Amino acid sequence: MAQPRPTGPLAGLRVLDLTRVLAGPTCTQMLGDLGAEVIKIEKPGAGDDTRGFAPPFMPGTRESAYFTGANRNKRSVTVDIAQPEGQALIKQLLASCDILAENFKVGALAKYGLGYEQVHAEFPNVIYCSITGFGQTGPYAPRPGYDSLVQAMGGVMSLTGEPDGLPQKVGIPVADLFAGLYGCIGILAALRHRDLTGIGQQVDIGMLDTHVAWLGNQGMNYLATGENPPRLGNQHPNIVPYQVFPTKDGYMVLSVGNDPTFARFCQNTGLEHLLTDERFATNGARVANRQLVTDTLTPVMRTRTTTEWVDMLEALKIGCGPINTLEQVFADPQVQARGVVVEMPREGAEGGMVKVIANPVRLSETPANYRISPPTLGEHTDEVLGDVLGLDAAAIAGLRARGVV
Repeated sequence: MAQPRPTGPLAGLRVLDLTRVLAGPTCTQMLGDLGAEVIKIEKPGAGDDTRGFAPPFMPGTRESAYFTGANRNKRSVTVDIAQPEGQALIKQLLASCDILAENFKVGALAKYGLGYEQVHAEFPNVIYCSITGFGQTGPYAPRPGYDSLVQAMGGVMSLTGEPDGLPQKVGIPVADLFAGLYGCIGILAALRHRDLTGIGQQVDIGMLDTHVAWLGNQGMNYLATGENPPRLGNQHPNIVPYQVFPTKDGYMVLSVGNDPTFARFCQNTGLEHLLTDERFATNGARVANRQLVTDTLTPVMRTRTTTEWVDMLEALKIGCGPINTLEQVFADPQVQARGVVVEMPREGAEGGMVKVIANPVRLSETPANYRISPPTLGEHTDEVLGDVLGLDAAAIAGLRARGVV
């Protein structure tokens, strides 16, 4: 099937993608969505580990939902980089590439002649993005990195969970996802530098670094006080009330961001008397008396259903919302109005359509595009080796017979 021409702000750029699992593929999928041509290199016969992270499979296929979520707008080419001929193919492809992205262990690619120093010496204009658990330097650099491990070491698990319960990880792999997004940001900055100088550089992304970077207000709370913030369950460390409350038929989130909003809440819920109580009068006082605030508001919140509260509070411009299941998320009218789910035609013998979650970056002039569905293993090997390197069918067949591709 002929591939649609890439469009978008990164159209004309070519990415050699040596990443797998989630952090690296998240980075390169973002580049692909914004118009870059992404050539995904996979091990013959095995491919990206996430092809086997199933069930669930996508309907009508043997492709895992996990793999499908991070690998659209990529062409899959199988190359065994452990073989000298495979290494030669990678270098031939690099000659026409702008970016190399990889998430091998520190130093692993150097034994194949594909480490940063080696690539930079031969292709000085190539931007080389390395995403690892702990970065290229430091005592932990050789260690493997895993999402839950980084959530634990990076402090987020110490902040998440009920005060008297176990530390909890976030329900999605945020350490991987943030590392991928920071990698993309680094690549875009390096592209700007290359535009000015003609020289590429290494983008060194450590998952632990990125995890610490998004500790945000809690990280700053520690730096300001020297005290470890406690786990607060669903409460906010700096704003009260800003938390989950029970309702007549379930639960909801109430987000009172400032004192005028709290006054408006009290004036419309029969709680005006709290406004003259110094324990409730200011956000600082409410933070100091968070349990009292929770205990006082809880019976009031139980008097209405979630829908009744949401309708009432939204009319008063008070932050609130239901706690949706994923079924409710994808059925939500705002989510549907924003086109958060996209259907792409599936290539190859399987045919049909595949649903993916849309890119959230909305550009008015150069929107993200969805031109290549997540590929089957090696689906584009012949196409890329023929179109990009000019190899004929006999040469490709010889490489395949020798296990190179």
